[in-house]
Formats: sequence, structure tokens, C-alpha cells
Amino acid sequence: MKVAVVGGGYAGTAAAVTLAQSGVPVTVYEAGPQLGGRARRVTVNDVALDNGLHILLGAYSDTLRLMNLVAADPAQALTRLSLQWRIHRRFSMTAPRLPAPLHLIIALLTARGASWGERLAALRFMRAMRGRAFRLERDVTVSELLASHAQSATFVRCLWEPLCVAALNTPPERASAQTFLNVLRDGLDADRASSDLLLARHDLSTLFPDPAAAYVRAHGGVVNTSCLVDTIEPLGNAINVTSRDTRTPFNHVICAVSPHRAAALLASIQQLAGTIALLDRFRYQPIYSVYLQFATRVTLPSPMLGTAGIAQWLFDRDAICGQRGLVAAVISAEGPHQNMTQDELARTVHREIEAELGPLPTLEWHRVIAEKRATFECTVGLERPLTRTSLANLHLAGDYTASDYPATIEAAVRSGIAAANQVLQRQL
Repeated sequence: MKVAVVGGGYAGTAAAVTLAQSGVPVTVYEAGPQLGGRARRVTVNDVALDNGLHILLGAYSDTLRLMNLVAADPAQALTRLSLQWRIHRRFSMTAPRLPAPLHLIIALLTARGASWGERLAALRFMRAMRGRAFRLERDVTVSELLASHAQSATFVRCLWEPLCVAALNTPPERASAQTFLNVLRDGLDADRASSDLLLARHDLSTLFPDPAAAYVRAHGGVVNTSCLVDTIEPLGNAINVTSRDTRTPFNHVICAVSPHRAAALLASIQQLAGTIALLDRFRYQPIYSVYLQFATRVTLPSPMLGTAGIAQWLFDRDAICGQRGLVAAVISAEGPHQNMTQDELARTVHREIEAELGPLPTLEWHRVIAEKRATFECTVGLERPLTRTSLANLHLAGDYTASDYPATIEAAVRSGIAAANQVLQRQL
């Protein structure tokens, strides 16, 4: 059986590894020079950066399992921290290393920057959601959910809304409360280790996609980079994949590209008209990553630090991955930063950091990386396609496919595993 995986991001490489583990020859096509998709390495001035700043959670069980499988040891590749949520000079919350749910109860009750009454209201909200098994009878927006449970302005501004934007990459006034609750259920209210923050010590391509490719090759597969797929065409019992003017037939194809690319690539396949219609209704949100390289070391108060400016989160790249003098900022979802030039945005972030931390060393260079369609907009009632399509030998994989989760690395990995398992079931 020959299987093609079109797309070498986290979903595609997870699918390829799952197939390779079961002895299925797989050919991966990746259009870019680097594996990783929207979570990949970008090299600037000989420094390995990421095109989007991502963190992982202890709840990312399938990502961590596959990292172990391909010898990308999570204990070496990731810095694990107990949940630390710190908005500089405004709010802080730390979960102690105690069994769940005690870790979260103490974290909420000892949060700094909020009154005792505000902390109790946040705890009551989490208890109410737990009592409902984190399920809503009818999906509403995150803003509506928080208002209906009388969450204080402090917790909304410093915890719930930043968490919504970070996890769903969607403004809370449009974001799905049910998806948000799924994140709270598995990220905050599960076992204690699930809420841990996992910060990558390497770039995101090195973290998993590159060792995944080595694993696939070692198991008889082929991984092609800089190899754009032009068409995917069903023909009888096969599916033809055309790339570099070469048409190759496969028994199964897993389409693991971004949703807007999948919609264009599969648009001519009449049997997938319903799936394409779903994808055409998607709307997208950006993620901007701003890198500032200083002449000497800059030490942030914590490896990951929230701010109240345009830059939502700062990352101390020296502390996390040994990149001396490098500070990174991430800006999720839409906002005024989209109307700035890259130079204006970098200067604005620079000024904000100085306002927060005081004078900084000389700035040597900066780089802004804008993923303008980084994720789908995770809105109320959004219908998402299944990994299984109406063609028995064509499958979808990506963080946009139907699941409990928003567009995250774990959602991408799980979709790739699901698509691969569908192929394996067909083989049986």
C-alpha cells in the first residue's frame, strides 16, 4: 500500500510517523524548505527563530508520545514549568505542585492583583463549570459566558480574556465558549501535570517535524521538501498526486495542508463539495511574532511574561533556549498592529518593553513575522470538517478538523493520528 501525505506540518508529520510505525510506506510532500507548516523554523542572521511563537501544555499527550517515539525526548527538548500566569505589575497566579483540583483552587485563591471577592468569584465559576462537566446546553461567546457568571473586570482582563486569545486566537466577543471550556477542562482542571507550561528549547521544526522525518525515512518512507503539490485527482481506485510535473498514483492520500490551501487543492473533486463549502465559510485570525535582538543580555522577570500593551506575551529566549540578548513578543488575533508597518510595530514593542522593564541595551536588529491566516477563527457554532471524507481513500488532517480543541499543535497532531488510523483500518 502506497500512501501520500500532502503537507509537512505537525498534522502531516504525525500522520506519517503513525503510518511508518505500522510499516506502511509513506511519501510526504512539503511545499516549503522547512518542515513544520505554521510552526516551523525561520533563520534570520544565522539565528533560528519560529514563524509563530507557540507553547505546549502538559495536556498535549499525543504530541509528547510521538516526540518520545521519534527520539525527540521531551525532557530534553522542553522546559516544564508549573502553571505560571503573570501579567507584569498587574496580576500573577501560580499553581503549586499539588494534586488536582487542589493545585487550581490554591492558584485562584492566592492570585495577586485581585481582591478576595474576585478570587472567590473565579473559583465559583470553575466549580460551576466542573459541575456541568464543562458542557453548555447552547454555545455562546466567551464574553457572554463570563458575564453570566459575574466574573470581575480584573479576572476578565488579566486571566480569562488573555487565555481565550492565546488558546483560541479569536477575540472573546466572538470566540466559542464551548471550545474555551474544553481548554479549561483539559488544560486547567485535569490532572496537575496537564496545566504545566512546556517551553521549547529548540526551534519548532527541530522540536518534532525534523526528527519525525528522520523516523519516516528510517522506516522506508520518503520526505520531500520544497515540493509543491499542484493537483490531487481521484482516478478509479487510486488518487494521483502531481508535483514537479510528475504524476504519482497512491492508494490513499492524507491532505494535511492549511484549510484555505486544502479548499483550493481539492476544489475540483465533486465528491468533496460539502467539505469545500465548510472550508469556504472559515474566517482567519493572524499571529504576529516580533523578535528583538539586543547587544547584551536582557533578563525578563520570568521566561514568559504577559504585558498590557500591543505585545501580549514576552519570551526570554536566553532563559528558554540560550539565545543571548533575544526577546520575542507574540500578538495573537486581530488588532491595531495590523495597520502598522513592520518597523513601526517593532519600535512600538520595543518602547513597551522599556516602559515595563526600564532601559534596554542597544537594539542590533529586529524581525517581525506575520502569519496573517495563522488559525481559523474559532467562533460560536462553527462547523468543522471530519478527517474522514466522502472519498474512502482521501483523508483530511489539520488543526481545523472537527475536534474539541481550537487550532493548536495538539489538535494538529491528533488529527494526523486519526487520519493515519483511518488508512490503517482500510488496510485491514
